Amino acid sequence: MNGTLNIFLTGAAGFIGSNLAEALIGQGHRVVGFDNLAPVYSVEKKRHNLAQVQGLAADAGQFQFVEGDLRHPEVLRKAMSREPFDAVVHLAAMAGVQPSIADPRLYAEVNVTGTLNVLEVARELKIRAVVAASSSSVYGANTKLPFSESDPVDHPISPYAATKKAGELIAHTYYHLHGMSVANLRFFTVYGPRQRPDLAIYKFTRAMLASREITLYGDGSSRRDYTYIDDCVAGILGATRWAIEGALGKPRFGVFNLGESQTVSLLELVSHLEKILGVKAKRRHADYLPGDVFATFADVSLARRAFGYDPQVKIEAGLAKFCEWYLREERGKPWEI
Repeated sequence: MNGTLNIFLTGAAGFIGSNLAEALIGQGHRVVGFDNLAPVYSVEKKRHNLAQVQGLAADAGQFQFVEGDLRHPEVLRKAMSREPFDAVVHLAAMAGVQPSIADPRLYAEVNVTGTLNVLEVARELKIRAVVAASSSSVYGANTKLPFSESDPVDHPISPYAATKKAGELIAHTYYHLHGMSVANLRFFTVYGPRQRPDLAIYKFTRAMLASREITLYGDGSSRRDYTYIDDCVAGILGATRWAIEGALGKPRFGVFNLGESQTVSLLELVSHLEKILGVKAKRRHADYLPGDVFATFADVSLARRAFGYDPQVKIEAGLAKFCEWYLREERGKPWEI
């Protein structure tokens, strides 16, 4: 991305959002971050993420943070009116399959109505480039691997997946009716430094180092396409450039997989962690959870052609980087225990 850009970033205090903010700042861009600091996991951890991002900003204007809830359009409108933004990167969401089954209404309010609010305020303010986070969960119980963006995704198996598919559909209407340039990004199990403490790799690492039992759902043969955070961020940056180029010319709409294009079984994941950490996991098996898919695997050829997405970090190297960060910066923090 050439020149200094003004980016409005929702979900800026989270795992992916804070890493993306750092990358944008490192490239000399200006970011206004928006987050409601919901206590889904430690708010202290989120504030720690923000402090690290703020510490990298060259001046007070390069990174500004606004605490607010995207369910309230007036709050969102005030925040999005701070600058003439070149693009909105919308990462804020209620994430996770199991919590969505427990509270589907909250997921609909945040992921569907919240996304609608972001798009509508962007339209009002004439911000014509939007990048929005979707999820590999939209593929549901599809058995054809790898997953391609042309595959049917009309049968979600969790409220979370349904809300993410709904977000993609709403975004398409804004492209069609209002000439917005939109990139929807289907993330595949992103991991790495600053990962949420409620996700598997973090939970396994913490438990194994404390000689506690880890729970494996099913027989361990389920598979995931694990995407290292640096590759995910590179993909978001590429998609943002793609959307802005469309906004300056002919509007574009696209749905893109962002994965590592490598599928790893749960047993293989644990084995890698055992080798890196030098400890043997105490394993407990439980039944598969409702709403979880058996396998994910991304075909990333569309993103590669559109904006040069080229994931580099294989699972062994990525887990080693994660564990190094965890031992150096995360272990013993109040939210880690």
